[in-house]
Amino acid sequence: MRILIVGNGAREDALSWKLAQSPSCEAVFAAPGNAGTASRGVNWNIPQIDGKAILQQCIAHAIDLVVLGPETAIAAGVGDRLRDAGIAVFGPNRSGGRLESSKIFAKRFMARHGVPTAPFQIIHSLEAGEKVLDEWTSPGVVIKADGLAAGKGVVVCDDVDAARAVLREWFEQKAIPGGGTDVLLEERLHGREVSVFALCDGRAMIPIAAACDYKRAGDGDTGPNTGGMGAYSPPVGFPDNLYDRVRETILAPVLRGLLAEGETYVGVLYCGLMWTEAGPYVIEFNARFGDPETQVLMPRVTGDFAALLKSCADGALDVSAASFSPQACVGVVLATAEYPRTSTPLRGLPVDLSLGDGIAAFWGTTQREGAVVNASGGRVLTVTALGEDVAAARARVYEAVSTLARRFGATSLTYRTDIARGLS
Repeated sequence: MRILIVGNGAREDALSWKLAQSPSCEAVFAAPGNAGTASRGVNWNIPQIDGKAILQQCIAHAIDLVVLGPETAIAAGVGDRLRDAGIAVFGPNRSGGRLESSKIFAKRFMARHGVPTAPFQIIHSLEAGEKVLDEWTSPGVVIKADGLAAGKGVVVCDDVDAARAVLREWFEQKAIPGGGTDVLLEERLHGREVSVFALCDGRAMIPIAAACDYKRAGDGDTGPNTGGMGAYSPPVGFPDNLYDRVRETILAPVLRGLLAEGETYVGVLYCGLMWTEAGPYVIEFNARFGDPETQVLMPRVTGDFAALLKSCADGALDVSAASFSPQACVGVVLATAEYPRTSTPLRGLPVDLSLGDGIAAFWGTTQREGAVVNASGGRVLTVTALGEDVAAARARVYEAVSTLARRFGATSLTYRTDIARGLS
């Protein structure tokens, strides 16, 4: 197969890395790709939302499968355009992608189809928000911008006063992440977060893997929310029947709802869950693989991952094509100083990231220029390591991070030191 990965982040680098290892993969391409994808295939200098240009290149290069990486490509309808031209696509159409691109759509969908999620209110103005908060009785408020906000559209508030301050900033300064005027107010759930990934071929929806990520910028879950500062897989401390319970309480009603509403959903459904005393509740859906979760899932994949995704895209999911090893994987994100408040470009980073067997490093948004790599800033690298358990993988990944820090010299990259701490 000749495979195109759409996107340019560490998630796409990890997908490219694993797909290139697949027995059924002949060649990999990326649009626009990054320094990592360029090392194992061909990058096309095309924006990830330019469906017309991507289609033209797919035809010219006889692409057999397109894997949609970022949410922006899905929301832009890239999958719709490619499918209309007869190209196999792993990733949903724009309409199915609304489960991620509109948090309000997703909450209403869950309410219609009995998917467990936190109680919520929808507001469109500051006045409406303050009126809702005047009558708020639950401890804590979660505020979510409706649209895509690159992982920065959610604020968890400990009390109503903090929530009011956020709403005033968003509405008065016209600073709602992702734009628009629609905002979701949710009751705050308590428990442990876990992300479960399910493949859907339009008729079946099957959980294949799970991971836990760390969204706050600082150690101890302090600081602002980010796109993710690290992750580990498989989860530790959850019920042995996690997949069965998620399949029964989350995936079954979601699939029934999609089919009832005439939606043929093809690709991966990322279920961001809060595991409470009553079981799993949906915090959010993503219509694609997560970042940084993908970076800790791909090292665990065995078998023909390309064949697995192609079977899904063809509407005949074959879960026997690939599986996940029992090994654990821990990933640590290296970001520029002051991320996510600012993204400071870096130039002249070393190309060589070889760190030993079972350790991999995936580039974020970067370009390779000769013998060096230039980064646009933000999340620059995700370093991952395999181990017999999470503790062993954690020890290996932080040793690798220290090695990279020495290799990078004076380059200012920061990272959390507590990813997967205290787990075994």
